Amino acid sequence: MTTRVFTRRTLLTTGTAAVTLGASGLVVPARAQGVAPTPSMRGGSNNYLPGAPIVEQIGGGGFWMTGTVRRAGDGAPLAGQRIQVWAHTTEGHERDPHSHGATLTDANGEFRLEMPQIVPAFGQAHGHLAYDDDEFETVFLRPLMGSPRDTSLSAHFVLQPA
Repeated sequence: MTTRVFTRRTLLTTGTAAVTLGASGLVVPARAQGVAPTPSMRGGSNNYLPGAPIVEQIGGGGFWMTGTVRRAGDGAPLAGQRIQVWAHTTEGHERDPHSHGATLTDANGEFRLEMPQIVPAFGQAHGHLAYDDDEFETVFLRPLMGSPRDTSLSAHFVLQPA
């Protein structure tokens, strides 16, 4: 038979550990938090043109804008969602109507749209994307490119039902 000896040091150490763990929330059972919605980015809506047409390609192509669209909460991929894309490119400014186009997500919630090479505007190479239909809350994104020489850029949406 094993006899446990509780010294003052053992009691203090055990008590301190219990208080520390309790204060940190580690004694509460783990719960899934779900997938949080994507907030709109500052400057994302600059030069937005409502109703840009769905296109196969913007301009001459050569650059790929890609990404995913999922539902907030469960993270399920969303098919058939309209994503608008625009940017300052080798073929036009981001305010030019011909620099705008939209595409739809596939069955996996993924989208791809070819467009002209994005070039820096105001010192930053960046794209603009928007989800702007009625089913979910509008989200504007303005992702920055790592280098103006990159030939693709990705953006990911997690949408909150409207």
